[in-house]
This record gives sequence, structure tokens and C-alpha cells, in this order.
Amino acid sequence: MTNDPQIPPPARDPLRGFLRSRWRAVKGSSKAGLKALRKQGPSQIQFWFIALAIGIAAGFAALLFRKGITALQQLVYGVEDITMIHSFAQSLPWYWLVLIPTIGGLIVGIILHNFTPDARVRSVADVIEGAALHDGRVEMRAGAASALASMITLGTGGSSGREGPVVHMAGVISTWVSNRIHANGITGRDLLGCAVAAAVSASFNAPIAGALFALEVVLRHFALHAFAPIVIASVAGTVINRLEFGDVTEFMLPTASALEFYVELPAFLLLGLLCGLVATALMHAIFFADDWASAVQVRSRLPRWLRPAVAGLMLGVIAIWFPHIIGVGYETTSAALTGQLLLHEVVVFTIVKVAAVAITIGGRMGGGVFSPSLMVGAMTGLAFGIVATSILPDISGASTLYALAGMGAVAAAVLGAPISTTLIVFELTGDWQTGLAVMVAVSMSTALSARLVKRSFFLTQIERRGIHLAAGPHAYLLSMYRVSRIMQPLEDAKAIDPDTCWAKIEEGLYIDANATLETAMPIFDRSATPFLPVVSLTGENAKPELRGVLFHVDALKAYNRGMAAVSEEEHS
Repeated sequence: MTNDPQIPPPARDPLRGFLRSRWRAVKGSSKAGLKALRKQGPSQIQFWFIALAIGIAAGFAALLFRKGITALQQLVYGVEDITMIHSFAQSLPWYWLVLIPTIGGLIVGIILHNFTPDARVRSVADVIEGAALHDGRVEMRAGAASALASMITLGTGGSSGREGPVVHMAGVISTWVSNRIHANGITGRDLLGCAVAAAVSASFNAPIAGALFALEVVLRHFALHAFAPIVIASVAGTVINRLEFGDVTEFMLPTASALEFYVELPAFLLLGLLCGLVATALMHAIFFADDWASAVQVRSRLPRWLRPAVAGLMLGVIAIWFPHIIGVGYETTSAALTGQLLLHEVVVFTIVKVAAVAITIGGRMGGGVFSPSLMVGAMTGLAFGIVATSILPDISGASTLYALAGMGAVAAAVLGAPISTTLIVFELTGDWQTGLAVMVAVSMSTALSARLVKRSFFLTQIERRGIHLAAGPHAYLLSMYRVSRIMQPLEDAKAIDPDTCWAKIEEGLYIDANATLETAMPIFDRSATPFLPVVSLTGENAKPELRGVLFHVDALKAYNRGMAAVSEEEHS
């Protein structure tokens, strides 16, 4: 009988016991590792393996995005060599050139209408905002829809670039990982930087520029703790690109150029100023097109899902006479860098390209601005070079050198990233001997354009949404703290009595519970009051409901903690 006390219990299996104890040890160590990654991720060696995995995933995402655009262009335009799409499009019937981008825009509009709250494509600006304000997270559902919409836009004739969607796709990947491991703000931002670096590197075969782009544009600091994992991810993305396309540059220059005893440097200073003005014109054209299209949409009651289709129709009409606006535009950029365009062609193509980019992005079709800025910059530089070398032919080098410098100068001004853009121009062309000319032009263009817009295209986009990232943490941190999180409830001993609060309200001194410190701090400064009643505003004529009290000292403490955290991250 099993209950017989004389029969000893069965002996435990020693192997089973050992495996069970090992499993408990591994489980405990995994929990401890995840906890360490959440709180001190960038300082942990394990974090580098996660950075490598994210880099590989983002690299493959960028590669698939590029392949998808190529396959779609080959399908709808029937061209075998995608690098010659503009030349091939000239042989197509005019109605086909109009129909393709119109249908593409209609599909894009339907996707964005159903999968995004505002029918707007997410891009680099949203990634920068996510890094600064949302602990390195971006919108996942809207981001996936934006990637698909941008791929369709570029595959069906939209005149924009592929770097914006690729960067946001990378942000979606890092956000998923950050949510899985419950990463804190610093870890989440560094994972985002890793993903962006890998995506840019895989998209352009530019490992150095990819890493610096993530630091300079997205994270907007060069903290030492973030450098190693971001470089690891960037290298992973580059390897994926080179396994598919080989170690080749995007643009092939005919011969290496050289400065004529540095006599031409003043000309490159002038070119930089011109490129700064051209870049500013490009950015303002996009913002004007977006505002104008929004106003027309409201007045005409046009459904928002039809807006990209109208933009596609306009692009198709332009493409009948100027097929070079189709897609990313690398064929025309290569023609400018190799000096195959005449002066009048360059000027006209530049104006038309700026208009096409404004229609594409203002029409909410999707895509990025980096590739268009390369094309506009190369043509601007070539036009300047043709004029400059014809005036002083004896002391001038090749006009294509000006095209290369102009390409970097306009792109740097648009991105607000002189360091990474200078490097990406070198890596795209493989021409490192003309670095002095490019650096001079880039420095002048960014210095000028930064005073005409909010530092860059992306930061100006964010500024137009009422978020002051361009001014720095001291400005945008105030918008991160809601009054409802800092206020003292009425029942708290520190709170002022209700009668005193209502007296303040009668004077017009109060703050909505849903407001942020960005609204509260100016009121404190104007009124010199030590506290503000916090109310809930239920309607225009309804009486405010008293919720609590916001003390000036509590607001200052919260702001000080935020500034200290930012400083600690940037200097770690």
C-alpha cells in the first residue's frame, strides 16, 4: 500500500533536480539582466547584442523597402533598369504618366485615412519628437502604414526620398523592442538611435554618416554611452547593404577633382550662401504647399483620402514634360554630378523639382526630403559652377566639383546636419579629395539657413505643431509636464483653502488641469503669485470645477529635475 509508513518514499531524480535548479538560476539571471537593461541599458554589454539585433532588423527593413520601390517601379512603368526610369518614362504615353501617380495617390490616401488618425505620413520629424518627448517611442500602427504609403508613393512616381520612411520604420522596430523589455527613457532613445543608424547605413551604404546622423539629428547629442552600440548597429546595416549590392557608391564621378591652388575657395563660400537660400526656398515651398492644400481641402470639403490623389494628378501632368521628377531622382543627380546637363536645363529642372517635391509632401503622399535635397543641391552647384568657370576659366577647376559641393550644402541645410551630411556626400560618391570645398559650402549654407528657418526642415515641422524642440530642452521640457501631475489636491494639507482659490479664479488667475507647464510658467511670471488654482473647464458657459492648486515652487522643482536628467544623459 502506498500509505504504508514502512515503505520509504521514492528517491528524487538527481538529474531532474539539477535541471530544475539550473532553470531557476537562468530565469532569475534573465530577470536581473532585463532589469539592468531597463535602468542602465547603454552601460551593459548585453545591450550591445540587442543593438546588433536591432541593427540587423532595421537593415533588412531598409533593404526590403528599397527592393519594394524598385519592384513596384518596374511593375507599373515596365522599365528593367530602374536607374534609367526618367529616360524610359519619356517614351511612355502621356496618359500613362498621369494615371500612374494618380492611382498611387488614391491608394496612399485610402491607407493613411484608415490607419492614421490625421491622414499624415510619419517621417524623421516624428522620430525626433519621439526621442525627445516619448522616451524613444514612435507610433507603431501609423508608422507601418506610413512605410507602405511611402513605398507606393515612390514606386508610382512621387517626387520625394526614401530616407524619411526608412528612418521611421527603424523607429517602429526599436519601439517594439523597447516596449517588450520595458526600457526607460535613456535605453529607449539609444535603441532608437541604433535602429536609425542601421537603417540609414543600409539605405545609402554609409556607415559613418549613418551613425552620426542618429546622434546629430535624432538624439541631438553625442553622449559617449550611446556611441558604441550605435556604431555596432550602423556597421550591421552596412554589411546587409553590401551583401546585396556590393561595396559600391550610389553615384559614380568621372574623375577625381582638385582645387586650383585653393584660389577657388571664395567661390565655394558664395556657393554655400546660394545653397542656403535654395534650401530655405525648398523648405518654405513645402510648408506653403501643405498650408495651401489644407486650406483648399477645408474650403472644398475634399475628403482627406482624395488629397494624395489630387497631388498625384498634378505630378503626372508635370511628368509629361519633365519626367525627371519621377521617384528619388538619382539619374538626374548623377547627370548633374558628371556635368551632362546644360545651364538652362539645370535651372529649369531645379525649379520644377522644388515644385514637385512641394506637391508630393504638401499633398500628403509621403516620402522624405533628403534625396530631393541632394538632387536640387547638385543642380544648384552645377549651375553655379558653369557660370563661375566660364567667368574665370584659367583659375577654375571642373564645374562638377561645384555640383558635389552644392549637393552637400543644400542637403546639410535641409537636414540641419552639417557633420553627417558632409560625410554622407563623401560616402555616396567615394570622392574624399574635395573635402575642403564641401566643408566650406556646407558651413556657409547651414549657418545661413538656420537663421531663416528653425534650424532644419524637421525641427521647423515640429515647431509648426507647437512643440519647441529647436530651442533646446529648456523650452520643450515645459510641455512634457502636465499640471494635473504636479498640482496638490484640495484635501492636501499644503493646499490653499477653497475660498482663497475662488478669489484667484475671480481675478482670472487659474490654470486648466490638462494644460502643461508651458502655459503655467508665463502666468506665474506675469502675476508673481506663489500658486494657481487648477480647474477643469467643462464648457464655454459652465462654471469651472476646482481640482487643486499648482504651486510655483513645485513647477520649478519638476522643471529642474527634467533639466538635470537631460544633462546627465547628454554627458554620460
